[in-house]
Amino acid sequence: MAARPEQDNGERLLASDIPSDIRALRKARGLTLAEIGLKLGRSVGWVSQVERGLSIPSLGDLRAFAELFGVPVSLFFSHDVPVETERGVVVRSGNRRTLGTSESGLVEELLSPDLGGSFEMLRSVFAPGAELKTEARRPTEEAGYVASGSFDIEIAGVWHRLGEGDSFRFDGKPFRWRNPGAEPAVVIWVVSPPVY
Repeated sequence: MAARPEQDNGERLLASDIPSDIRALRKARGLTLAEIGLKLGRSVGWVSQVERGLSIPSLGDLRAFAELFGVPVSLFFSHDVPVETERGVVVRSGNRRTLGTSESGLVEELLSPDLGGSFEMLRSVFAPGAELKTEARRPTEEAGYVASGSFDIEIAGVWHRLGEGDSFRFDGKPFRWRNPGAEPAVVIWVVSPPVY
């Protein structure tokens, strides 16, 4: 992980999205700095310094954060922002952060510049035949737009078959999904508050 020295009251700051991502994930899960410190076996001060970009977490620390938050460690490896004025505002198609693997049947790209804010936007690609077999439920409001392919979503026990151009929305209800088609299904998915 690369860090660039910057000055702010004489302190070295981490030049990446990791501090804000960790803060956003902690807040989205309703955890305090003390709870995070206890779960990671670290001091509250260290966690606070990581969130402010004053301490650089090791790869092992990032793996521990990822496990604690239930996200892939790849989330913390920021996309490069070639133009500094675009940081936190624009995400170029070649610089998206990728989550998941093709082996899992679902690969997601973070379309939002970071995890701050009240929602996140993802480009989700579901492999043919991929499915979420176990019902999921999150304390979120979610919506999606099927950009291509065929996509089935079960919301609160009712299955809906969607095609290109169709969309959906649900709030805190149990859901499952599957791709019944022979081609990948691409869904633009919005989640509020962010879960990654």
